[in-house]
Amino acid sequence: MFVILSKGYSELSQQSAGIVSGAIRKRPDLRLGLATGTTPLGMYRELVRMHREEDLDFSRVVTFNLDEYLGLAADHPQSAHTFMQSNFFDYVNIAPENIHIPDGTALGDLDQYCAEYEATIQRAGGIDLQILGIGRNGHIGFNEPSSSLASRTRIKTLTSQTLEDNRRLFQEGQPMPEAAITMGIGTIVDARKILLLASGTSKARALARAIEGPVTAFVTASALQLHRDVTILADEQAASELSESEYYRRDFEVDSRLRRAAK
Repeated sequence: MFVILSKGYSELSQQSAGIVSGAIRKRPDLRLGLATGTTPLGMYRELVRMHREEDLDFSRVVTFNLDEYLGLAADHPQSAHTFMQSNFFDYVNIAPENIHIPDGTALGDLDQYCAEYEATIQRAGGIDLQILGIGRNGHIGFNEPSSSLASRTRIKTLTSQTLEDNRRLFQEGQPMPEAAITMGIGTIVDARKILLLASGTSKARALARAIEGPVTAFVTASALQLHRDVTILADEQAASELSESEYYRRDFEVDSRLRRAAK
């Protein structure tokens, strides 16, 4: 696990976009796992800028989103579909057939639907780079506390804290779904490389527990400690409860010097 401490949200967004763009330039048909939420918005804006100004090409990139609210149609203002289209997909040259987002209105056997989403990822060759945020209770995707660390894509009931955190995104009086379709922890850690973004003081305790606490199903982001290639980008506020923040800063500086020397 490699932790990079950013001075602020703008730097975090630029650094994360740099990692994604570098992966795309290295492999134009990158299989990219995507997340919604406020934290990656700056990254998406920077990637759009790179597409317009630096010819970053998304035409062969294949994407898989982490989750979708159960019961929301693709055109609902708060759906993952709408979020991704209005903040990213509408502004880059990604092929529509290469976009995969769980269908919140899927009918029939939902277990079978979730299994098919898993199979689609596998047929694509697996995810090369998975983008994650982290919830205040330490969840990644919608894998709430007590989720199995071996879980696959499935339906997950949302906790009261997640409902409270996300209700601000819905209009007053607008019903909020109480469950979601989400990639499982096992699905996420199958990705070859993982990039987790954390910004703001509200994420500080969860981030500290994920990085420095024990691996536990009650902080599902802690499962990333077991992954071979995880990069965490955190601004100073999100990193404020890390007991080893000075170590992470020095570790990044040493690694950067070694990389420059190796060129």
